[in-house]
Amino acid sequence: MAADTKKGSGGNNQLLMTLLKGRTLIVLAILFVFFSCAAPNFFNVDSLLSVAKHVALYGILAIGMTYVIITGGIDLSVGAVVGFCGMIAGGFLQEGLTLPMFGVTIYMSVPVVVLVTLLIGILLGIINGLIITKLGVTPFIATLGTMYVWRGFANIRSNGATFNDIAGKAGLGNTGFSFFSSSVGIIPMGVIILIIFAVIAGIVLNKTAFGWHVLAIGGNTNAARLSGIKVDKSLIIVYAISGFCSAMVGIITTAQLMAAHPATGTSWEMNAIAASVLGGTSMAGGVGTIVGTIEGAFVIGVINDGMTMMGVTEFWQQVIRGLVIIIAVVIDQVQRNIQARMALQARNESKEEDKAAAATA
Repeated sequence: MAADTKKGSGGNNQLLMTLLKGRTLIVLAILFVFFSCAAPNFFNVDSLLSVAKHVALYGILAIGMTYVIITGGIDLSVGAVVGFCGMIAGGFLQEGLTLPMFGVTIYMSVPVVVLVTLLIGILLGIINGLIITKLGVTPFIATLGTMYVWRGFANIRSNGATFNDIAGKAGLGNTGFSFFSSSVGIIPMGVIILIIFAVIAGIVLNKTAFGWHVLAIGGNTNAARLSGIKVDKSLIIVYAISGFCSAMVGIITTAQLMAAHPATGTSWEMNAIAASVLGGTSMAGGVGTIVGTIEGAFVIGVINDGMTMMGVTEFWQQVIRGLVIIIAVVIDQVQRNIQARMALQARNESKEEDKAAAATA
C-alpha cells in the first residue's frame, strides 16, 4: 500500500511538472481561442502581423532580460535604455552631430548611426554591471536608479521634444532608416531580427562556456566563483547584452514610428520580465531558456493586442499585466517546490533500495 501511494504521488508530481513545463504553450493556445471569439478582428492577417511586430520588440528585450534573470539579477532600466537609444538615433538622423569647436555638423550614414546607438546601449549595460559588481549595489536598486538616469538623459537630449524628421536626406547620405520597419514578404523586419537574436542567444546560452558560466552563477554564485569562473566579468557582459538588446529595440521602435520620443519604452521592463518568467526563467536564477522566453513574449504580445482590440482601457491592462507577473512568479515557485520534493523523494527511494539490496546480500 505504501509503495502504491508513493507511486501514485510520484505519478501526480510528474503529470503536474509536465503541465507546468508546457504552461506557456497551453496559455497561448487558450488566449488565441479566447481573443478569436471575443475580438472578431483578432484572427486576421493584419492583426496577426501587428501582434508579431509587438512580440518581436518584447522578445528581443526579454532575451537580454533572460540572461540577467538567470544570473539571479534584474534589469529595470531596459525600457529607459530603449527610449534613450531611440533619442540618440533620432537626434543623429534629424540634427546630425554638431562639433562646436570646429563649427561643423556631421551627418552620419544609417549604418554608422545604428552602430553608435548599439555601442551606447552596450555602454549603458556595462555601467549597470560595474555598479553591481564593483560598487556592490544590488541589481534591483542599481537598475532602478539608472532607469531614472537614462530616462532623464532621454528627455535632456531634446528638452522633452520629439524628433519627428528622421527619414534623412539623400544629399546628406543619411537615408534608409526605414529598413528596420520594412518587411520581407509579409514578415516584419523586427521578427527577422528577433529570430536571429534568439538563435544566437540560444546557442551561446546552451553551447558555449560563457552560457554555462551564466547558468552556474545563477545556480550558486559562491560555488561558481570557487570553481574559477570570473563572476564579475560574466555579470558585466550579461548586463551589456541586456543593453545591446534594449538599444536594438530602441532602433526598431524609432524606425516603426519614424519618430523618436523620450517616453518610448516606458514600463516595457515589465513586459520583458513577464515574458522571461512566463517562459520558465526562474527568478531565483540558474534556470531559463531562450525558446521559453520567446513563447512568453508571444503570450504578452497576444494579451496586450487582444485587450486593445476588445477595447479594454489602459488602466485595466496595467492591472492584468501586473497580475500576469504575479501569477508567473507563483507558478515558478510552485514548480521549484515540486522539483525539490521529487528530488527528495528520489533520494529516499534510492536509500531504501540500497538498504533492501544490503539486506538481501
